[in-house]
Amino acid sequence: MEIEDNHPLNIKSWSPEDRPREKLLMKGTTALSDAELIAILIGSGTAKLSAVDVAKKVLAHVENNLDNLAKLSVKELMKAKGIGEAKAITIVAAMELGRRRKDQSPEDKPKVDSSQSAYNLIQGDLQDLPHEEFWVLLLNRANRLIKKKRVSEGGVSGTVADPKIIFKLAVEELASGIIVAHNHPSGNLKPSDSDMNLTKKLKEAGKVLEVGVFDHIIVAQQKYFSFADEGLI
Repeated sequence: MEIEDNHPLNIKSWSPEDRPREKLLMKGTTALSDAELIAILIGSGTAKLSAVDVAKKVLAHVENNLDNLAKLSVKELMKAKGIGEAKAITIVAAMELGRRRKDQSPEDKPKVDSSQSAYNLIQGDLQDLPHEEFWVLLLNRANRLIKKKRVSEGGVSGTVADPKIIFKLAVEELASGIIVAHNHPSGNLKPSDSDMNLTKKLKEAGKVLEVGVFDHIIVAQQKYFSFADEGLI
């Protein structure tokens, strides 16, 4: 991350309503930009850059995306001019608190704690299809649903699911675990050899990425098969 010095900007010379701390007190948190909120966290800038300028440059490095910011380590943040270890730790800690709050927020996030609850969530997407589709349920630390996403679709006899795509979705959503699911339009619940091999690959890849693979559900008409229930995962 390369930071270029600009002309000196001293926050103390700004009007009170433009200073991040004073602005928060006067107008509330929603009146502040992302850069202003981060400026409050880091507290100060450099001799030539205000705290807001430093924050703007950090955000520019992650394309102004807070999810990307949350993925940076302390060492990566310290590459920014004006961000020392203490400031980097403060930003990382703040992002982690935001992540934990998101994980613990129960509204509109059903808990997935059994094969039946997973089936209930995916049944409507899969049961009546004339072709195969592959879906993934992304779960947070509390096993609550973050999002469900179709990964691929194919013909009557099968579909191809790429583990790289599945785990890319998991990483992007900061998922702690996943449940994968697909349908068998034939009505046959028995997993195929390719189903077994894919499940094994996903389980092994999940261990490396620290993303739990909790189950693989096969939906066939009004019934389902659970790899977890059968001790196959």
